[in-house]
Amino acid sequence: MVSPMSSDPDISDPDIVVGARHLAKAYRLYDNPQDWLRQGLLGAYKTYYKSFWALKDISFGIRRGESLGIIGRNGCGKSTLLQIVCGITRPTKGELWVRGRVAPVLALGATFDQEATGRENVLIGGAVLGLKRHEVLAKFESIADFAGIGAYMEQPIRLYSTGMRMRLAFAICAHIDADILIVDEALSVGDAAFQRKCVDWIDNFRRTGTLLFVSHSPNEMIRLCTNAMWIDNGRIREIGDSTDIARAYKRAARREKDNMARFSALS
Repeated sequence: MVSPMSSDPDISDPDIVVGARHLAKAYRLYDNPQDWLRQGLLGAYKTYYKSFWALKDISFGIRRGESLGIIGRNGCGKSTLLQIVCGITRPTKGELWVRGRVAPVLALGATFDQEATGRENVLIGGAVLGLKRHEVLAKFESIADFAGIGAYMEQPIRLYSTGMRMRLAFAICAHIDADILIVDEALSVGDAAFQRKCVDWIDNFRRTGTLLFVSHSPNEMIRLCTNAMWIDNGRIREIGDSTDIARAYKRAARREKDNMARFSALS
């Protein structure tokens, strides 16, 4: 298998389904609401915000059928990277290309309509992910069975626990025939039985699909991914075989003090 470790992936290579070149993302941080207003009115003449660079010069390429784990401490930029891949936010600098239908589990769960029922959110979520209404209706019973939330399917999402929302989001994503599955800690909020069901489904998906998996668990990453990328302070620190990366990450977690400077706009 060709590794995803290319520092400058070739956009013309059709086997690379997710690729990034020198990707960077900055967020604007304001000290107060007045500065936000001043930026809108006077931003052409003066800057009223501080830039927090969540990602800095990220380059990688993932080939069709590969599974890449992404690991790192809280605030290192993992979720920001996945949000860019999912199209939720745009990069400040650099290039990104994605080939194929994407199933973003956490992103879908975070955008559920809180007042709509589980059934209604299945229809909405399926449409957002590219399915026609009749296709969602044909799959509904299977989605409901996978989610396993029973009568709550007819209740508003606002009554769901976090685990129940992730059950529903994963169930929808598991039924859209995606090319690329993006899982961001969704397995950590479910109970053991549902985690087992998801892992079994992911194992089957990996035979034909491409997986991006974010986790704080090195062992879970090794279980599901052949390769891994360690992000530290918004940059790629190491990328390679998942077992090697997990070993290096755990060693650093023991030896290196957790540096809170990564949360600072001035870091």
